[in-house]
Amino acid sequence: MGKKTIHTDNAPQAIGTYSQAVEHNGLVFLSGQIPLDPISMDMVAGSIDAQIHQVFVNLSAVCVAAGGSLDGIVKLTVYLTNMDNFPQVNNIMGQFFSAPYPARAAVGVVALPKGSDVEMDAILAI
Repeated sequence: MGKKTIHTDNAPQAIGTYSQAVEHNGLVFLSGQIPLDPISMDMVAGSIDAQIHQVFVNLSAVCVAAGGSLDGIVKLTVYLTNMDNFPQVNNIMGQFFSAPYPARAAVGVVALPKGSDVEMDAILAI
């Protein structure tokens, strides 16, 4: 079975040579999302909470385009330029997910695209 690319106008357009997501054998591999507004393609203004919230909104839009939802995410990876923001990730994640939660990793990084403070990618089971 081949791979199928997933695209939606409800999430930020790819800013490089990648797809928003790729489906293969019932799994959808979601590319990293940063807190870009999908209409303006500008970073959302405001606190780290607003940025984290936008990332989950963007991931959700890609999940829906793939025929799923955030509830189908089996693996989530969170990249933060400041690990002190990890409690906010937990808090806001609880607004978007319910048990059983996906497996998750949090990675501290020096920098992210467009100067973002947070990025997340995921694997979705369809």
